[in-house]
Amino acid sequence: MSAPRFRLNGRDGVLPGDPARSLLDILREDHGLTAAKPGCRIGRCGACTVLMDGRPVNACLVMAYRLEGTEILTADHPEAGPAAAIVRAALIDENAFQCGYCAPGFVLALAALLNRAPEAGEAEIRAALTGNLCRCTGYASILRGALTARDRLRAARGATGAEPGGPDPSGSQLPR
Repeated sequence: MSAPRFRLNGRDGVLPGDPARSLLDILREDHGLTAAKPGCRIGRCGACTVLMDGRPVNACLVMAYRLEGTEILTADHPEAGPAAAIVRAALIDENAFQCGYCAPGFVLALAALLNRAPEAGEAEIRAALTGNLCRCTGYASILRGALTARDRLRAARGATGAEPGGPDPSGSQLPR
């Protein structure tokens, strides 16, 4: 059986070794990518969230054998996309976090939601974040940051004349 081939932050990769290793361990130990954090290691805290084919997943639950042909994006890399950068900035501006341990997971979960549902309301945002825990805040600042990010993405799309989720006529990589 050949080693799984996948894309990690825009680059081709081959996973060596044990097919039962977790993606979280592979990212941190083999690739030096530390934004995905070890937390509960049972898929309940969201600290290890990455995007797998554009959808948020817990890296602690994804085993190497499932990576064949996938695209993995982590919060370590700008390839996580323009939506992630806008979400990150909005969360910072709203002082969403204290220690920041959980922040990369929240950023990617929100970016995935806003790429899929650019007009997401508060209820959708709360639902998308149910798998992400923060032990430092009361979540109000995180929700404010999420709503700010949604509004900034809307404004960015409107400024270029692009339809939400549609192609950007300027050719830039506007988040979908």
